[in-house]
Amino acid sequence: MVNLQNWRRPLESLVLSGGAILVGLLLFGIFCALVGANPFAVYASIWKAAFGQWSTFQNTLIRAAPLMLSFLCTALPARLGLVIIGNEGALVIGGLGAVLMGLMLSYGNLVPSPEQLAEPLGMSPLVIQIAMALAGMAAGGLWIMAVGALRHYRAVNETISSLLLNYIAIALLNHLVGGPIRDPASLNKPSSFSLAEAVMLGNIPGTRVHWGLLYGIIACIISYILIQRTTFGFSARVAGGNIRAARIAGLPVGKLTLIICFLAGSCAGLAGMVEVAAVQGSANESLNVGYGYGGILVAFAARHNPLAAILISLLVGGILASGGILQRTHNLPDATVLIFQGLIFLCVLYSDSLYGRFGIFKEKPMTAQPPAPPTTPGQEPVVIS
Repeated sequence: MVNLQNWRRPLESLVLSGGAILVGLLLFGIFCALVGANPFAVYASIWKAAFGQWSTFQNTLIRAAPLMLSFLCTALPARLGLVIIGNEGALVIGGLGAVLMGLMLSYGNLVPSPEQLAEPLGMSPLVIQIAMALAGMAAGGLWIMAVGALRHYRAVNETISSLLLNYIAIALLNHLVGGPIRDPASLNKPSSFSLAEAVMLGNIPGTRVHWGLLYGIIACIISYILIQRTTFGFSARVAGGNIRAARIAGLPVGKLTLIICFLAGSCAGLAGMVEVAAVQGSANESLNVGYGYGGILVAFAARHNPLAAILISLLVGGILASGGILQRTHNLPDATVLIFQGLIFLCVLYSDSLYGRFGIFKEKPMTAQPPAPPTTPGQEPVVIS
């Protein structure tokens, strides 16, 4: 027999999250009608651009990869009760750190000369790729760990501090690629020097999808096991549920906060490394395209569940992949998909206030059994029907 009591909360999350997405679709349809577009034709175009064919679905998978990784930057600290939205900053810093490491190991200089570009140092491309991944993870991890330290040791609101760090990271990127490490050949779009072709992440055989998709899926699975199946994850969930009780129980709340925040930031940093080593090829303003903010949407829509985030990332990635076709077919701005994304985000946030409001999802209280009548030795109790 299946115990329905154990399925009430997961079913409630599924119904409310799915309902929020449907309401977002409805509101977006109303918006399209108001601007003169046929909502059903717009939905058909989005489906065609995101999931209709294998060639277009690959574009969705390419965009889903960084969303899976940046999602963890919000989802992991949420287990401690922290609301961190510094995903974009950690992704940018991770990508910047990966490029700097790649240039140093490939050419021995952040601003290589033509001779150095023609004759790289000859290090193994695999070693350079691993070093770039570690550099991106370390940069992103330390970036978000600083947010956790400010929260734990100085009671600085983590939502505000992580949001402000986004702007600092973007400003730092623009300063470096527009000045100290700028490639003189990048005229219209300031960029760092390009990574060597040998150290770029390749594609999964037979597809146009890079290996970053596999990184994202593996990271989500490992995170689920870490949080749900280990004592470390149990300690984090206890601290997130009641920090005072966690301290009384002797749990190292400060240490847990720093470790969780570092892991969260390292995932977003790895997303930045994937973007520069598989898509961009250099550090430039394209690192700041919104994958970090999209990861926040995935986190709330998936209720911080790493396994559910894989599917939600495909949905959000499909929305992002459909911007071009909306512009060409329906004469809508490319930023229309951001309105779609924002409406879904607002609906998902509002759905949080509905949890526990519906009686069908509430656990039924246990009914007390009447006490048995007293009996004397050798006498059977009398049962009144």
